[in-house]
Amino acid sequence: MLSKTVSSSSSSLVNFHGGIKDVSPLLSSVSSPIDFSRVSSGNRSLSVHASKKSTTDSLSGVIFEPFVEVKKELDLVPTSSNVSLARHKYSDECESAINEQINVEYNVSYVYHAMYAYFDRDNIALKGLAKFFKESSVEEREHAEKLMEYQNKRGGRVKLQSIVMPLSEFEHVDKGDALYGKL
Repeated sequence: MLSKTVSSSSSSLVNFHGGIKDVSPLLSSVSSPIDFSRVSSGNRSLSVHASKKSTTDSLSGVIFEPFVEVKKELDLVPTSSNVSLARHKYSDECESAINEQINVEYNVSYVYHAMYAYFDRDNIALKGLAKFFKESSVEEREHAEKLMEYQNKRGGRVKLQSIVMPLSEFEHVDKGDALYGKL
């Protein structure tokens, strides 16, 4: 907490901590050479140090609390350890929609990976299609990872669901392997 030091006559010092308040009535009874180390009232504290030189002047000052203006913003900061500090104006609906999209991306990546495995087999040997589906699988997985990074930056929680088992055979009598696999 910030404090403000106010100097009065005869080198007496008064340190003020807490909220804005006129402390003249408190300080009028202070006379040198008395040394008060700390005077407390509630959650505010006051430190008074007087010089050895006697004086008839009374000490006066104002207690200053500079963070009154930002108190509303500070109340928005979560104090619980399991709540992220980054989560601000991020609704639960948005978090669940992002999680759903992450799972869609992983499922599509899994399907593309299965198609890569099929077209890369020695008896199918369509290497160009295998390469295309492998690259597509990696791209979809990258999409999922980018969404996961976004979720973490916003203070959300990533919740992965199970992946649906894709088809592993794409043989079709009328359409052929490549055309059936691409649909």
